[in-house]
Amino acid sequence: MVRIKPFKGLRPTPEFASRVASPPYDVLSADEAREMAKTNPHSFLHVVKPEIDLPVETDPYSDAVYAKAAENLTKLRRDGVLKQDDTECYYIYQIQMGDHIQTGLVAVASVDNYNDNKIKKHEFTRQAKEDDRTRHILTSKVQAGPVFCVFRRDQELSDVFQQIVAAAPPEISFTADDGVAHTLWPVCDSKLCDRFTSAFARFKEIYIADGHHRSAAAARAAEEMRAINPDFTGDEEFNYFLTVIFPDDHLQIMAYNRVVADLNDMRVEQFMVRIHERFEVEQVSSRADAEPTKPYDYGMYVDRVWYRLTARPELINPDDPVESLDIQVLSKAVLQPLLGIENPRTDPRIDFVGGIRGLAELEKLVNSGKWKIAFALHPTSVEQLLTVADADKVMPPKSTWFEPKLRSGMVVHSIE
Repeated sequence: MVRIKPFKGLRPTPEFASRVASPPYDVLSADEAREMAKTNPHSFLHVVKPEIDLPVETDPYSDAVYAKAAENLTKLRRDGVLKQDDTECYYIYQIQMGDHIQTGLVAVASVDNYNDNKIKKHEFTRQAKEDDRTRHILTSKVQAGPVFCVFRRDQELSDVFQQIVAAAPPEISFTADDGVAHTLWPVCDSKLCDRFTSAFARFKEIYIADGHHRSAAAARAAEEMRAINPDFTGDEEFNYFLTVIFPDDHLQIMAYNRVVADLNDMRVEQFMVRIHERFEVEQVSSRADAEPTKPYDYGMYVDRVWYRLTARPELINPDDPVESLDIQVLSKAVLQPLLGIENPRTDPRIDFVGGIRGLAELEKLVNSGKWKIAFALHPTSVEQLLTVADADKVMPPKSTWFEPKLRSGMVVHSIE
């Protein structure tokens, strides 16, 4: 069974919500966050990226940074910008970007479920990022950013979500500067809360879509809190971590594209000969024509020319959930053997571009001269992600780009 529970959310009062809620800490550089928050003292970026309030040369992993996060959070509470609910609640969180709408449940989930793999993962984590978020939790005493989770569609839950949305106006509703609408309904009725808790107890597992470092850090923070509280019962707030859980049919995954700095000492003509050995290749007149429209199609931009590539059948292993991913096919056919990218996690010759930026961004990067070649991919499907997680396997790095993004500061979970 999956164990979730309601909690006393720490959240902005309605009049401050649009100014508080911020992009996640890991989608902005410090410079970008500093610019975004410079005229907004209520932005939650002051909590999730507190280095923006310290000298530019400050080490982002220094003690001063985590102390600043705690200080900024305390100020938001003291000024009445953030208030904590008196009763334990769930929260319905709806996000709309264009015509796409997704509705999920804000809850806290058991770290024991994370540790025993009832909350399934599909990515490796990096030690430095785990350390960072663990220190942030232990110093600020809150989980400031939610973990984006998914469950296989359940009609009863989806119906209840929609009933709540239709029954009453939201407590928080605003449209952010990027045009994405964010709406929140607290659910504090004990019978309805019990219904949600029981419904998730029927699931054998739920899945992390995005937020592997945040969930790993929450589990590590819980371990440290247990060590200094040896008589813990398991019900303490530090035994749970902040999530927003969506039905799988609500998710929208965009492509995660690649740019590479050079052709591994090959001339373009040599490289194209090798590409023709592995793909059907068509030169196209515009980037719109290069946009992948089905699995195993790729757009490729080099020397100011766009190509449409289609992988030959022998490159695809449909029986393996990882080897059959579009990015894995590209890696095994091109990135590793031709361009020498053995470890994309550490090789500075490759970078990753979220699909929200479109193929125009790939063209811009290559035309700048910093990057030699770009590849546009077809998005990973939600079902592929779940299948990889069910097989207890790991996806290649930067395989999924989720849009729209959850906002940090909509609801915060105190571990005390």
